[in-house]
Amino acid sequence: MTSGTGPPAPYGRDRELALLAGLLHAAGPDGGERVVCVAGGPGEGRSGLLARAARDFPGPAHLVGAPGRRVPWSGARALLAALAPSGAAARRAGRLARGPGGVAAALAAVLPGRGPVLLCLDDLPLWDAHSRAALAAHWRAPDPRGTAARVRWLVAAAPGRPLPVPERTPLVRLERLARPAARALLAGPDGRRVGGAVAERLLDEAAGHPGVLAEAVRRLPPAVLAGTAPAPVRLVGDDTLAAVYGGLLGALPADGRRLLGVVARACGTPDGPYEPDGPCAADPPDGPEGVREEAYRTEVGTALALARALRVPVEALDGLVAAGLLRRRGDELAFPDPFLRRAAGLLGAVREEGAEPGGHPAEPTGPALCGPSLPALPSLPALPSLPDARHERHRADRLGPPPAVRARSGAARGRELLARGFAALAGGPVMDAHESFAQAAKALGERCPAEAADARFLAMEAAWAAGDVGACLAALDLTPAARGTERAFAEGLRAALTIRPDRARTPLARVVAGGAGREEPRLLLRAGAAALVLGDVAAAARLHGRALARARAERRASLLPRILEHLAYAELRAGRYSRAGHTAREGLRAARATGQHNSAAHQHAVLALVASVTGDGPAAAGHAERALAIGRPHGLAQAVTLAEWALARADSGAGLAERAAARLAPLVGPGPRGGHFALRMLAVPCFVEAAVASGQEAEARAATEEYARWAAYGLDRPAPAQLARCRALLAPRGEEARRWFGEALRCHEGSGNDFERARTLFAYGVRLRRLRRPGEARGPLRDALVAFERAAAEGWARQARAELRATGAAGGRTPEPAALASLTPQQQRIARLVADGATNREVAARLSLSPRTVDHHLRGVYARLQLRSRVELSALVAEARG
Repeated sequence: MTSGTGPPAPYGRDRELALLAGLLHAAGPDGGERVVCVAGGPGEGRSGLLARAARDFPGPAHLVGAPGRRVPWSGARALLAALAPSGAAARRAGRLARGPGGVAAALAAVLPGRGPVLLCLDDLPLWDAHSRAALAAHWRAPDPRGTAARVRWLVAAAPGRPLPVPERTPLVRLERLARPAARALLAGPDGRRVGGAVAERLLDEAAGHPGVLAEAVRRLPPAVLAGTAPAPVRLVGDDTLAAVYGGLLGALPADGRRLLGVVARACGTPDGPYEPDGPCAADPPDGPEGVREEAYRTEVGTALALARALRVPVEALDGLVAAGLLRRRGDELAFPDPFLRRAAGLLGAVREEGAEPGGHPAEPTGPALCGPSLPALPSLPALPSLPDARHERHRADRLGPPPAVRARSGAARGRELLARGFAALAGGPVMDAHESFAQAAKALGERCPAEAADARFLAMEAAWAAGDVGACLAALDLTPAARGTERAFAEGLRAALTIRPDRARTPLARVVAGGAGREEPRLLLRAGAAALVLGDVAAAARLHGRALARARAERRASLLPRILEHLAYAELRAGRYSRAGHTAREGLRAARATGQHNSAAHQHAVLALVASVTGDGPAAAGHAERALAIGRPHGLAQAVTLAEWALARADSGAGLAERAAARLAPLVGPGPRGGHFALRMLAVPCFVEAAVASGQEAEARAATEEYARWAAYGLDRPAPAQLARCRALLAPRGEEARRWFGEALRCHEGSGNDFERARTLFAYGVRLRRLRRPGEARGPLRDALVAFERAAAEGWARQARAELRATGAAGGRTPEPAALASLTPQQQRIARLVADGATNREVAARLSLSPRTVDHHLRGVYARLQLRSRVELSALVAEARG
């Protein structure tokens, strides 16, 4: 929206408007701040203030809100569409924004050359991650194009939604309205008559909150407003607060919403029903909220004990405090906003009323939260005793250090950074999480060594997910004070990351052995990670399974997605694809329930790999697409690599070797454009197989030699067998290939991965058949078919049946006529014409294609249907026609 179309001045916001005007153009048209923030709670007039600031700005001004669809670059597209003179210019600017010049280049292309411009961005945290990251980079970077001198940014958000702005950015906080301004709002252009006594009661109960006041007037019947009908006990009812605060509460992660409701319960219900002589009858001495703040306090220990009694995870407490939704002073928690306390209490009541069997609360829906009648809060149960010492050692369960330590600014800053890191690790750019954790470790320092060590390991985990080896090594640079398994894990992992496996084995093996006597899930997770680095996938699955059992027993819901993520990956490495799929589906449900979208991306990637093995192409593509949609903008290199690998394996399973090789080539290459450092070598055998099948032997041979050097480290048990299979595929002579295939099958006996053994048998049988030894080929192919069917790998089983039929064996099943439906529309047209007797050139002329394109599609038809000739295709089409 451009200037000149804004609404009239918001009621009682003259001070804020004057402050914004001074900040945005303090020293004339070329002065003022580059970025200014506006923070206001739900219904406090944040959007109206931005609109009026745009209207009052002396130059062109534009107001852009959060786009309706939150897809990559949707926010940037909406902003540039508002600035550009045409759609074509907006699209050109969008391409510039995604290029090396970033937002500065895009603005230089669409903004006029003279005069200041104000860009107002409302609800910026609700924009897509791509646009937020691009804007943050623009604001932090120097200004090579000179746009900063002409562009002012005014960004706004509600509490609990952090803004990606530089530090020391000026912040204008919207306060509650004074009574004269609230009275003017009540007598505004609404046109509904409000009686004098009712008006005074509304002003008392709304306590200067413009949104609550307006919503209450909108919901009350005209007769009640006029004073001619009996008024309810409360004019500001529960439905009003649910409508005003429902969006803010609904945007919080599930665990944060639950914990906020528990704290509201622990604070009690001091406001009670409205009484003319009660605390709402006049402005209290402690502020305009209508109720003294001390009435909304509770001890931290009381709130957390109640949360554990109700089986609500407590890890989100620091995040709620950092977001300003709760205030922590010493050992007490308080709600800065009494209306938020009431709305959170209503949310807690709804969740407990709809709890699922077994004590797990059900997620509230939008209508349930905003409905007109909500159940009353149940009475508080007897509080249990505080948790024992072994739970207190976990960073998420500690009640906090002593007050003297907590009062120090460094520790407080460190905990705030930890909260930001957890939020980014759950659903934001993962390197933002790494930076927050690294800064938290510095801030906590020697004052809180245990928390500082936790922060460093969390920084390492974030860097690992991003595939940044240098950041991992920096995070593992622990202080000399670290002892025991903590230091052994750091030393072993540093040695593994710097390709010194001889120095990594002993300390990591000590961590794995120490995990046998652990009960704390986070320490079991660390031991399982050490086992994965050593290639001991059986120990990793065992340790992660124990961590899962402990977390379930302790009702630590927010830990479940992370544990299930590690367990699914361990089972995937072990070749137990059915169990990996089951674990990943459970992990996906847990990640969605707790708002951990990054973990959900990893679970989708594992499910895509499982589907690529079972031959479910649409499922593999769907899960991979979801993983990439989250993983790419958030920098999740590990999830992205798994998803791309899954797509390539699905292509291999469908017989599309050339496309599979093209997908895998970037993943197995070195450098920043390659795949994740921990997965690159694991994908090499798939690439070699696809490259050999598509005639790219030079690339396959180079990859095999690098894989041989890595396999010699002994960090992956199936590696020797897969290396021998790669050498067999590249062997130029039949006897040499036979020798390498025999070596591969011998090594497979001790690896425990039946699926990889079946792939070796299949490759051996195919080589024998192509050497015109069909009798010898049938044995390996039959064994491979049985193993594929046992693993539910239908795509590979189809190829094995086709190869068996090619040897003349009767064991391969012929495809059903319904299999024609799995072809693409173009493949179906070509198959029908070929079945009717048309040659490739005739088909090409009929469909306006080249004969080479027709041949390519026909080979795809044969591969997908496991057919060998036009005769078989004609019979199948005739059977389908009936």
